[in-house]
Amino acid sequence: QVQLVESGGGLVQAGGSLTLSCAAPSFILSRFTMGWFRQAPGKEREFVAQSNWNGGATNYANSVKGRFTISRDVANSTIYLQMNNLKPDDTATYYCAGRRAFSASYEHWGQGTQVTVTS
Repeated sequence: QVQLVESGGGLVQAGGSLTLSCAAPSFILSRFTMGWFRQAPGKEREFVAQSNWNGGATNYANSVKGRFTISRDVANSTIYLQMNNLKPDDTATYYCAGRRAFSASYEHWGQGTQVTVTS
């Protein structure tokens, strides 16, 4: 069982910043597409950002483009989500996930970390 462990969530005022971290096995970080998703209370889980296996290609949800940055540090077996200019609508549980490059769906998920943005 692949274990992904998120950290870095917390309470922040609107306009502030947070960096989420996701610890993953090194063989995952060096081969898998990694992504961040979030789920707000009463809403479905939604895509936030993803990075291909070498970090050379990234994609973002329109709602976070220009404010969030996904990156990976293979040497430290960690993937990050830098979140700037946070808004109350960003309040959610954030999940790290991984999938094989040609897989249609994410196979491995973390337990999530809570981000709360106050106005």
